[in-house]
Amino acid sequence: MVLTDTHCHLNFEDYHPDLDAVLDRARGAGLGRILVPGIDLDSSQEILALVEKDPLLYAAVGVHPNSGNSWNKGTLPGLMKMANHPGVVAIGEIGLDYYRDRTPRDLQQEILQQQLELALETNLPVILHVRNQSEEDRSCMEDLLRILETWVNSASPPFQARPHKPGVIHSFSGNVFESKRAVELGFYLGITGPVTYKNAEGLREVVKAVPLDRILVETDGPFLPPQEKRGKRNEPAHVLYIVDKISEVIDVPPDRVAEQTYANAAALFMWE
Repeated sequence: MVLTDTHCHLNFEDYHPDLDAVLDRARGAGLGRILVPGIDLDSSQEILALVEKDPLLYAAVGVHPNSGNSWNKGTLPGLMKMANHPGVVAIGEIGLDYYRDRTPRDLQQEILQQQLELALETNLPVILHVRNQSEEDRSCMEDLLRILETWVNSASPPFQARPHKPGVIHSFSGNVFESKRAVELGFYLGITGPVTYKNAEGLREVVKAVPLDRILVETDGPFLPPQEKRGKRNEPAHVLYIVDKISEVIDVPPDRVAEQTYANAAALFMWE
């Protein structure tokens, strides 16, 4: 099987002691591509240095909603400059987070809007973060989908005339209704380790409801390890557990899940 991990924070300190070994294990598990997303200007620059050293790696550049207070007049020009790097395949990780609320919500939305426009200008897809305040208060997902609907429907040229779909909602944790709204807008859904958790039946229902050709697999390492690795650092090789669980849930052979999600990532991020 040839696999992808479309979201892993390999620049984080958790990987500094043994990054080479982590990448060796990834290759041994069959990974052909790993996407490393930025969370602010400095981390995006760090990731470009990693990408230049290893052809397995690709980058996304962006400012995470929890890093929104770092935004200043130099941030957008800095991201624009980095977006022209040949190893950059997306704008991200961007979005909204009403759980940690480290950035005022109106500022989160303004920063998101500016980066969505940057994605249109650079003709790159987006990698979106969304975290609700609680299971009962789903206003964060609602606000994100509302912003994305306006963005997609007003894009010029429209996405039908662009070489890629709008992007991916990373580590998707919404319900079936929300997943269908996202897919109808053209988005992929990123599925992470929680799909393997015993109490994640709702996420498995999403996996059943969404066509396989709209799913990406991602670890979000070092976070969200699959059930078999709970309590340990997550890493790209563990994407195998996600592929196996999706295979079980939709009753499709694991190699078929791996092949399709690899193709999905290649189509969205326009890599070979």
